[in-house]
Amino acid sequence: MKTRKGKARAKIEGGFYFLRRFTVCAVICFAAAGCDRQPASVQPSIEFTQIPPTGEGGPRRVEPIAGRVTGGRTDRKIVLYARSGPWWIQPQSDKTMTDIKADGSWENETHLGTEYAALLVEPGYRPPLKIDQLPAVDGAVVAVKSVAGTPPDPASVEAPKFLQFSGYQWKIRTAASDRSGAILEFDPANAWTDEKGFLHLKISSRGEQWMCAEVSLTRSLGYGTYRFTVRDTSQLDPAAVLSFDTWDDLEAGQNHREMDFEITRWGDPSNKNLQYVIQPYNIGANVARFTIPPGVLTHTLRWEAGRAEFKTFRGAGDDEKAAPVAGHAFTSGVPTAGGERILINFYVFRYAKIPMQNENEVVIEKFEFLP
Repeated sequence: MKTRKGKARAKIEGGFYFLRRFTVCAVICFAAAGCDRQPASVQPSIEFTQIPPTGEGGPRRVEPIAGRVTGGRTDRKIVLYARSGPWWIQPQSDKTMTDIKADGSWENETHLGTEYAALLVEPGYRPPLKIDQLPAVDGAVVAVKSVAGTPPDPASVEAPKFLQFSGYQWKIRTAASDRSGAILEFDPANAWTDEKGFLHLKISSRGEQWMCAEVSLTRSLGYGTYRFTVRDTSQLDPAAVLSFDTWDDLEAGQNHREMDFEITRWGDPSNKNLQYVIQPYNIGANVARFTIPPGVLTHTLRWEAGRAEFKTFRGAGDDEKAAPVAGHAFTSGVPTAGGERILINFYVFRYAKIPMQNENEVVIEKFEFLP
């Protein structure tokens, strides 16, 4: 039996135990209630509510694009890009920001591309006008979202144009495109073959606009020897550029696997008129410049893993044992073979010291590939 003192002590200890339990429960409940009252941390995100169709890029056509931001502040902005080779700022180079409305929605217009991207950025962010890869989320870029274009309406799609040259099929460019940092117009009528099968490319005038020409091989050939035989280019306008390029739209990590023959004086008659290039061109070791003579010339590229050797010969160039008039081998920064195609461009250098004066035409007699 418990004494009176024992019973009293038990009551007191029981009271303390109850008080301790009550206090712990109250603290837990208070903390839980406090958590319920605080706003949940929501990571900002972007969704598209209106997606433009897939289309070849160019300045002539725009389509509406719209979306919504979740968890973002309305003082932030949306930056839009469309992919046509690289990613291009939208809708214009001087209109790079899209406002976010009070309900989180946004809308604007964009030129066409294969994909579309929206960046949620902090106030004061200065977006690049052209990028090969979308930026990562960091302090200034809060969220990034990209989406493929929707299937286009068949009735609105211009049928692609092709020609046959030297036993290969080539696609003729019809849409405007970027060359040397400027948007240029391309006229499909400026690329054709004659009765001998020679390829003609022309720079023509349309009012105050120069219309250029481009054809691209419809398949990739990979490592091997590429050979182009070209009639006399010594009388080209100094601002005219004839280039033979390897180009991969999808491989931005290797500078689009771009390697170039560029026959031009870049708008200055005192410049040399040929350069071999592997990209990026702003590395001095990636460019080799030469002066080539008048007459028919053959330009060759022997491309192997880790090596790209350029040469230029007089004449038809069937016998490469002849001494070259120009040549250079690159062994550093050479891209690997992949999805590249051959592009032949004839265009105007818009930043020329002496602007384009006259219409010009070039003739490519033959293209050959030897594995």
